[in-house]
Amino acid sequence: MSPRVKKSLLIFVLGTIVVSAILFLINVPMFDGEMVLDRGLGREVLPVQLSLSYFIGIGYNPAENTDVVDFYLKPEGWLLAFLFIIGIPGLVAYRIYLGKRKK
Repeated sequence: MSPRVKKSLLIFVLGTIVVSAILFLINVPMFDGEMVLDRGLGREVLPVQLSLSYFIGIGYNPAENTDVVDFYLKPEGWLLAFLFIIGIPGLVAYRIYLGKRKK
């Protein structure tokens, strides 16, 4: 493997780790999702903006949301999360790979 490829892979891995850490450790509600609420007679599904930190228990306070049964990302939320976590570091690494080519 050439040094150019190694450097690009390192940039990709580090970028993925940094972006994932930001999205999972900081409460940034920007991903489309749904929250299932138990309203006594039935369940109600509300569209909401979710943060990825909710899924690991950071920024989500169960005491404030006693009616919440479940929450999950919609396909649009999964796509946006994939683009942020994999797509952006991938584009940066690819750009660095192309920029270092001999002309």
